[in-house]
Amino acid sequence: MTIDDYEMRITPERITYLGKYEVFVFGSNEAGIHGAGAARLALKWKAVPGIGEGHFGKTYAIPTKDMNIDTLPLDMIQKYVLTFIEYAKSNRNLLFYVTAIGCGLAGYFPEDVAPLFKTAIEVDNIMLPESFWIILENDENL
Repeated sequence: MTIDDYEMRITPERITYLGKYEVFVFGSNEAGIHGAGAARLALKWKAVPGIGEGHFGKTYAIPTKDMNIDTLPLDMIQKYVLTFIEYAKSNRNLLFYVTAIGCGLAGYFPEDVAPLFKTAIEVDNIMLPESFWIILENDENL
């Protein structure tokens, strides 16, 4: 598979509008403090202050930081990502635009986070950042 196979499933660099069945997926913290980065933007689409995980309004929060706003280890983020992927599978009527979660304030790189989304490859209502697709494409274990 090549990145060209997924070009229709790339999250736009800048999201300024969401259609009726589109969901903005962002990195959050377990405390639900949506004060900066994509989390702050998510407030525009009804992310709920005080709730750091799940689908609210036109958003889905995936924690990358804990209750104290310290970065979560990748194995903990993986659990939240897998919960999200199962949710997306159960809600095929929605299109999920995953941002580069964990790659901003949490301090990880796409090389760290993209593999967490490996099982999302076959879930056609999940869009991923181009940087994630490139890494997944080059993962020799796919």
